[in-house]
Amino acid sequence: MRIVIAEDDALLREGLALLLRAEGLDVVATAGNPAEFLAAVDEHEPDVAIVDVRMPPTHTDEGIVAAVEARRRRPGLAVLVLSAYVEQAFATDLFSIGAVGLGYLLKERVGRVEEFLSALERVAGGGTAIDPEVVGQLLARNRPNDGLSELSPRELDVLALMAEGLGNTAISERLFVTEGAVHKHIRSIFAKLHLAPDDRADRRVTAVLRYLEK
Repeated sequence: MRIVIAEDDALLREGLALLLRAEGLDVVATAGNPAEFLAAVDEHEPDVAIVDVRMPPTHTDEGIVAAVEARRRRPGLAVLVLSAYVEQAFATDLFSIGAVGLGYLLKERVGRVEEFLSALERVAGGGTAIDPEVVGQLLARNRPNDGLSELSPRELDVLALMAEGLGNTAISERLFVTEGAVHKHIRSIFAKLHLAPDDRADRRVTAVLRYLEK
């Protein structure tokens, strides 16, 4: 796994690089601004990019813009975005380009090494990883008429774990239920959200993105 890190905070940038290299991962380049990051993507052709949301010069959405551009230049590039706070608009912008191989984590999650590495592995494998805190806040902000209000408490638990990027087996282990029960809950979620089977769309991803639409 070849990784590029884009983070303007030098201590965090080098700390991430040391952590990942200690785990045997190949950090091929680090960058402190969007221009350096995109140049590193072009030069090293990484498999994964870890990108801070707020970067120079304005420290607003440069990281998101750079991540979108990096995916345009290198289709299939997995991107894990780090943010100090839950920023709904930025999460929406990020996932508007498709949820395959994308993650959005709060920076505090980096200190929980196993969780961080698990999220990175899921994203690198083409999955999705959304911070539980992001999921919780986006759930709270959704309007009551968007279909989510029809879900039972257990179905909301399942959907929240789906939004974190967990598969059915991991969800069953987290909730201490059978995989069959998880599958049943997911079918009910799709029905209540009016997500019919469609080869052109992934219903799991569509259900998760409902959090981000508002």
